[in-house]
This record gives sequence, structure tokens and C-alpha cells, in this order.
Amino acid sequence: MKKTLILGTVFSLVLILVMPFAGGAGPSLFEPAYAAESAAIAPVAASDPAAAAPVTDAADAASAVTVQTASVLASARSIPDTEHLAQKPVPKPVVITPQAAASRDGGASVRRAARAAAGQSCPSGGGGGGSAPGRADPLGQGMITGTTTADIQSFSATYNSIRVQNCLTPIPSGNFRYDSCMEDRLFWIAEDPSTDPNSAWGHSGTPRSDGVPARGCDGNLAGGSGNSGATVASKWWISIDHRLSLYRPSYTGSTAHVCIYFAMSHGGIPNEPSSFTRAAARWVSC
Repeated sequence: MKKTLILGTVFSLVLILVMPFAGGAGPSLFEPAYAAESAAIAPVAASDPAAAAPVTDAADAASAVTVQTASVLASARSIPDTEHLAQKPVPKPVVITPQAAASRDGGASVRRAARAAAGQSCPSGGGGGGSAPGRADPLGQGMITGTTTADIQSFSATYNSIRVQNCLTPIPSGNFRYDSCMEDRLFWIAEDPSTDPNSAWGHSGTPRSDGVPARGCDGNLAGGSGNSGATVASKWWISIDHRLSLYRPSYTGSTAHVCIYFAMSHGGIPNEPSSFTRAAARWVSC
């Protein structure tokens, strides 16, 4: 009986000492008890845990975090920052209403305020340009002469000066053109035999006192005694209808392909001196 008890005790000791190393599910004798509890908690990972390389020590862990952080930052830089780009101030387009364009200053105050808000200043520069042949009286009477280079340059210099003063982009000096077709109409008006200088004066459809059919092309008209290219440019700005037609204060496009055609006649039949002028101008694309 005593021998049996001894054998039972030895067998029990063998089970206790050997079984943990023979594939049992219990923790090692040298492992803290909470290790088993933490092992039962599933890890949380940003990527597939199965694809992650095992980290063997603290240095490897720090290196892995650094690599992942660099990768995330690189990915973030490759994504356009549309949110903050949308928050950047964008200059508002200068919109001139018909009411502003027809106001006393032609909308200049609106343009100046809009440019100031965008950190910009009004356009500058400009200057005159153009040339003309100074045609002789087609009737051969020496009473009428046509547009001179001085006429068109005086007009264009004043025209651009008015534009700049009113915060409008000037027209390129090379885009002022002499127009023989409008000059033909001015000659037709000046050739009216009536002593009334207003006879035949007007746009298409206005008759002449002697019934001669009209010739030439229509345009914005201005004239009278003592007028020059500079004075008619001022008259066309002061007149709201002519301003809207010839200066286009509501136009916001490029002036690179805008041309201003101009013509002027001096004198007339039967007794108008050379100081009595008639002028025509129009805005066209070129």
C-alpha cells in the first residue's frame, strides 16, 4: 500500500513538471498571467494584419511607424488641396450695368472700386496713332478737304486719354484707322448746296436738299465750327448714346483686336469755311 502511494505521488509530480512543455494550452511557468489575457484581444491594424511583417523589438517597431508615417504624408501631398484653394480670394469681374455706363462718369467709379478691391490699379498708357491721306474736294471746287494725319492723331490721343481717365483700357495706337467710306458720306453731306449747315446732316436715310442719293458709310457723327479731332472725341464721350456706341464702357474683353475707324471733312458747299468740320467714327473688330 505504501509502495502504491509513493508511485502515485511520483506520477503526479511528473504530470505537473512535464505536461506544460509537451503542447499543453496553459502559459509557461515564466510568463506573467496577464499575457494570456492580452493575447485573447484581437489587434487593431490600419492594413491587413496578415500582410504586416512581425516586429521583433522596439527598434523595429519605431522604424515601422516612421515608414508608415512617411508614406501617409507622401500620399497626402499628392492630393490637391481643393478646399483651401477654394478659400483663396478671387478678384471679382468688373461688371458695368447699363445704368452705370450711362451715368455721368460712365461707370468709372465702379471700375476703380473693383480694381482697388482686387489690389489693382486703373490702366495707363495709350496715345494717338493712325494716318490719313488728306483727300481733295471730289467736286474739284477746292471747298472741301478730307481727313489728315493730324486729324486722326488728335482724335486718337484724346480718345485714349478719355479712356484712361475713366479707368478703361486704351486702344492700341496702331488700331486707329482712317475710313474712306465714312469720309465719302461726310463729303456727300458737305456737298449739299443748301446754305443750312444742318441740311443732309444725320444718319442713314437723311435726304439731301437736291435729292442726290447718299453714298458712303454711316457712323457716330459730330461736327460744327471750330471742331478738331480732339473736340469731337470729347463730344462723343459726353453724349451718352455715342459713348455707349464708340467707347463701349461696359466692354470687358481685350482691346487687342478692337479698331476705331475715323474720318473728318473740312469745309462745305456753298460757303462753309475749312474751320467747319464734320466727323464720323465707329468701333469695329479687326
